[in-house]
Amino acid sequence: MSVDLESISEATSGAIGSLLSTTILYPLDTCKTKYQVDVRATHGQPKYRNLSDVFTEAIKNNQLLSLYQGLGTKNLQSFIAQFVYFYGYSYFKRLYLKKTGSKSIGTNANLIIAAAAGACTALVTQPLDTAASRMQTSSFGKSKSLWKTLTEGSFSDAFDGLGISLLLTTNPAIQYTVFDQLKQRMLTKQQGEKGSAVALSAFSAFVLGALSKTIATVLTYPAIRCKVMIQAADNEDETREAGRKSRKTVPSIGYAIWKSEGILGFFKGIHAQILKTVLSSALLLMIKEKISASTWVLILGIRRVLLVTRGRSA
Repeated sequence: MSVDLESISEATSGAIGSLLSTTILYPLDTCKTKYQVDVRATHGQPKYRNLSDVFTEAIKNNQLLSLYQGLGTKNLQSFIAQFVYFYGYSYFKRLYLKKTGSKSIGTNANLIIAAAAGACTALVTQPLDTAASRMQTSSFGKSKSLWKTLTEGSFSDAFDGLGISLLLTTNPAIQYTVFDQLKQRMLTKQQGEKGSAVALSAFSAFVLGALSKTIATVLTYPAIRCKVMIQAADNEDETREAGRKSRKTVPSIGYAIWKSEGILGFFKGIHAQILKTVLSSALLLMIKEKISASTWVLILGIRRVLLVTRGRSA
């Protein structure tokens, strides 16, 4: 059975880039997530008036390190998700070009391929994604372990938000399609000016990554906020008063947002989401572009060693 080394190289470099960007920006991600789920304003003002209130609360309660609660789970989910996504995207893209005999891929085909890769990623990583969100939105210092978070509810609870996650496959689909198209245009223009092959610079990759992610985030943000609220940890006091845990659904979450915050509530925290996701995606793509060549050389080196070892043992 042949191994698609190019797809593995793309997946590995993408996963490493995601791991580093997630770790660097995790405190911002925690503040952003807790701010997004703060819709419990039926009895007065919301707990957080702006993003900085979350950070201030952590400092006042001497829980600064709690901004990293769930980091291990998030990194695991992020690494697996990006590996699966980049492998699937690269594999489906190469398969399409091979089957059609085309030298380039159009926008429509690119969107379909990216969405297919995103759907595969969501199915594989949804339990980890749900657990990470619950750990982040728990009260500072009260986050549970990954195993306890996953096992405290039913099997279906681990897949909370799966429907929206599948819908949100359009987000990376839009992002990477815009990025690829802008990248190809920029490289074609630079190659025409210099008359030789050129590589995308780190700064150019950062700018294109930021622009592509901003466009994708604005278009899909209402669904993003609903997903985070569905996956958020339940308030223990409210759950105790209610007597039992209520099932979160998209209609119930949407109604809660509409009733307490109005139409603009669906875009609450969008500035924080854009800041975090733009920086994260831009860093991811920048790191990926810079380590892709090294990853490819490393994989070829490992393959050569394995072949030599197999030849000697034979």
